Amino acid sequence: MSGQKERLQKVIAKSGITSRRKAEGLIESGRVKVNGKVVSELGTKVGQSDEVAVDNIIIEKEQPVYFMINKPRQVVSTVEDDKGRRVVTDLLSGEIEQRVYPVGRLDYDTTGLLLLTNDGNLTNQLIHPKFEVDKVYVAKVKGELSKEEVLQLKKGVTHDGERLKAVKSRIMEVDKKKGKTKIELVLHQGKNRQVRRMFEALGYRIEKLKRERFGTLTLGNLQPGEYRELTPHEVKQLKDITQKNVK
Repeated sequence: MSGQKERLQKVIAKSGITSRRKAEGLIESGRVKVNGKVVSELGTKVGQSDEVAVDNIIIEKEQPVYFMINKPRQVVSTVEDDKGRRVVTDLLSGEIEQRVYPVGRLDYDTTGLLLLTNDGNLTNQLIHPKFEVDKVYVAKVKGELSKEEVLQLKKGVTHDGERLKAVKSRIMEVDKKKGKTKIELVLHQGKNRQVRRMFEALGYRIEKLKRERFGTLTLGNLQPGEYRELTPHEVKQLKDITQKNVK
């Protein structure tokens, strides 16, 4: 995906020298050059091979990094929160120099596998339904679902005017004594609170929800709150599946 281009102000901001808003001011004031020529239009896009300079100093492009975290409960899947709640990047140590962000979101009380990166191109491919990247969830639901209801999750349900559906759905376990059901769902969609809303549409409440797999990745021995960097092979596998599944 070497042909992927980004807005010039975003590239400048990602280099860490200033904010995106201030980068726009630099561009408009004629202080930015692309491949040796002054560029003053904010809509300009540049690629990985383009040379960008601010005040005649060539900026260093940030190297892409990729991390997996086992998100615990009561953590927000953003880089900042206006309510002052703990955010997922708070769980990362200060050793990570790059500014990373979550690939999609997990709800406040949903746990499990969450990716963080600064690779915008791969992020878009991983979360867009057309690339058909599996997101596998395990839900513990209060109540005993029938086989027909589980099949309905795959056929699709409507919640607040939105059509929501799973690629696959299956009952893993039924606890008749406690009146609870454990269900596995595979999604390609990534709507807000999708899994919880799907069960709400059927009249059930989720007690626990965990994402067990994202594409080719699983949590392995990663404990809640722990994170690790992806291996080059894991990154390649993620990129490979987005290309294999694209229509």
